[in-house]
Amino acid sequence: MPNKRLSLQIDFRSGLPIYTQIVNQLQARVAAGLLKPGDQLPTVRALAEELRVNFNTVARAYRLLDEARLISTQQGRGTYITETPPSRVSERLRRESLLALTGRYIAEAMRLGFSKQDLMQSLREQLQARSETRENTDRSQR
Repeated sequence: MPNKRLSLQIDFRSGLPIYTQIVNQLQARVAAGLLKPGDQLPTVRALAEELRVNFNTVARAYRLLDEARLISTQQGRGTYITETPPSRVSERLRRESLLALTGRYIAEAMRLGFSKQDLMQSLREQLQARSETRENTDRSQR
């Protein structure tokens, strides 16, 4: 039975190719443990329809993921997440996901006209707020 909807978010204005966005988001879900070995992915056609993109775009993303041994496509059976990659591969996937997220953040912020200084200040403020929230949560659990 295919996995439920993946709820991938495609940004058609980001400048990042759609197939790269698909690859990055699936890698991130595997690295975060949201997709596990043995989970079935939608068919190329089904995902293309869900995302409203060209069939060949999804096929290219799946081909790249297959070459990276993150997925395995079995003719007539479907496409599945492969066994858990070695920790060094998982770490590389996590880092690639972080770079993709950072790239999208920067591209969108610059498209909105923010300066490098604005971005750095916003990032510092968000990190500080998250740190304070985490510290408060830790204290309340003691």
